[in-house]
Amino acid sequence: MNHEAVYALYPNVVSVDDTAGAKDANGNTVTIDMDAVNAWVDPDAYKFSRVSEYPTIGDQLDALYHADAFPADMAAKIKAVKDKYPKG
Repeated sequence: MNHEAVYALYPNVVSVDDTAGAKDANGNTVTIDMDAVNAWVDPDAYKFSRVSEYPTIGDQLDALYHADAFPADMAAKIKAVKDKYPKG
């Protein structure tokens, strides 16, 4: 059972167990529409998809540095570190 969907669709549910089902605060069983649960789409799912496909933050920042997108003082700090620790 998709617990996240149950909690999203049934705000009165306080616990979900795959064998015991969904319960409210009084311990009463809450009837769940499994078609609705199975059809539910996590509104935040796109975030997880994006995270796995974006370049790392380090790669993004390095690209911005090489594109001269940083203010001069920040670029100077980055260059100082790059000069101190060259790729070799």
